[in-house]
Amino acid sequence: MAYVISDDCISCGTCEGECPVGAISMGADHYQIDPDACTECGTCAGVCPVEAIKQA
Repeated sequence: MAYVISDDCISCGTCEGECPVGAISMGADHYQIDPDACTECGTCAGVCPVEAIKQA
């Protein structure tokens, strides 16, 4: 299952640069992950300072 970013996201951008496939982009309110592009590597979850990224 792809990872998702919750409303706890503080829009710091750390995850975007860490995604090896470019599946993370800024959404309307916070960053979001394209579930079709996500390879479920978990790199983004490992660098999120507020633990806003979880596996769906």
